[in-house]
Amino acid sequence: MSTIPTQFNGVTALTKANIYFDGKVVSHTLIATDGSKTTLGLIYPGSYHFGTGAPERMEIVAGACRVTLDGQTTTTAYPAGTLFEVAGNSGFTIEVADGICEYICSFLPAV
Repeated sequence: MSTIPTQFNGVTALTKANIYFDGKVVSHTLIATDGSKTTLGLIYPGSYHFGTGAPERMEIVAGACRVTLDGQTTTTAYPAGTLFEVAGNSGFTIEVADGICEYICSFLPAV
């Protein structure tokens, strides 16, 4: 059974979308009562590189992607129901071959 959330209660949703790569990656931000930030988004087919400030957890809700973390040569496939984490002050390349990849990105506390 997947532990990926299916809903978020008691959050503030920001209505302005975060739009990247000419609209091929779009997300909306949720702010929890404790101030933590999560984004819910869609990734259309293509290959995209993102840098990170804070550590991130990417949970794949639907669709699939392939990810290469900065500094690594291995690319890993992530189908729906899986997740990966990215270190802060780093980055990753995410590729979607077809369809739409839906994700939840949680910004984690620095360790």
